[in-house]
Amino acid sequence: MPKDKDLKRLVRRRMAKTGESYTAARGNIMKEETRSGDDSSLPEVPFLPDDHETLAGMSDAAVRNATGKDWLEWTRTLDAADAVTMTHRDIAAHLHDDLDVPAWWAQMVTVGYERLRGLREPGQRRGGGYDVNKSKTMPVPVADLYRAFDDEALRDRWLPDVALTIRSSTVNKSMRIRMPDDTPLDVYFTAKGEAKSTVSLQHRRLPDERAADEGKVYWGGRLAALAELLTTE
Repeated sequence: MPKDKDLKRLVRRRMAKTGESYTAARGNIMKEETRSGDDSSLPEVPFLPDDHETLAGMSDAAVRNATGKDWLEWTRTLDAADAVTMTHRDIAAHLHDDLDVPAWWAQMVTVGYERLRGLREPGQRRGGGYDVNKSKTMPVPVADLYRAFDDEALRDRWLPDVALTIRSSTVNKSMRIRMPDDTPLDVYFTAKGEAKSTVSLQHRRLPDERAADEGKVYWGGRLAALAELLTTE
C-alpha cells in the first residue's frame, strides 16, 4: 500500500479525475488496495488523517475503553475481514457475534469504520439517509432510566406529544421504537453501577442533513429534560 505522501497524491489525482470528495476518493483507493491482494492477516493502514477521531465520530480513548481497540486497530482488523465489501449489517454482526463487541458499540465501530473508509459521509447512512446518535449518563439506577421510556405517563413528562410505538424491548437493556414519522429509534441502556446508568439512542433514516442537525438538537434537549426529571424527583 502507498505511503502517506503517495496516498495523498493519489487521492488528489482521483478527485481531479472523478470529482469525488477527498473522503470518498481516499476510501475508494483504499478499497482497491485492499482487494489487490495483501497477504498479511492485518494489512497496513496507509493513512488515518489527523482529524480521524472527528471523522469517525468518537475518540480513540472512548473506543479503546469500551472495545479494547482504537480506530487504527479496528481499521486493520476490519480490513483483514474484507469489511469494505460488506453491508453495514454484516460488519456490525461480525463485530458483535464474532468479536464480542457489545451491540451498541458494534454499531458505533461500524459507522466509524465506514466513515474512515469513505463508505459514508459523517452522519449519513450507507445507501442514503442520516442518523442521529446521542447518549447521556445519569445518576440513577438503570431500571429507573428504562422505566422513563417504558412507562407512557412518565415518558410524556419529558417527551410530550410524541406518539411513539415500542416494537420490541429487553428489560433494562434495549428498545426498538417507531417514531410518528415512521423512522426507527433504537435505544440502549447500560448500568454503570447501582445508582448510575447511561442511555444511548440512535434515530435512523432521517431524510437529509438538515433533519439530522435538527434531530441532534432535539434529542440533546429531550435527554437533558429526562435527566432533570429523574434527578429532581
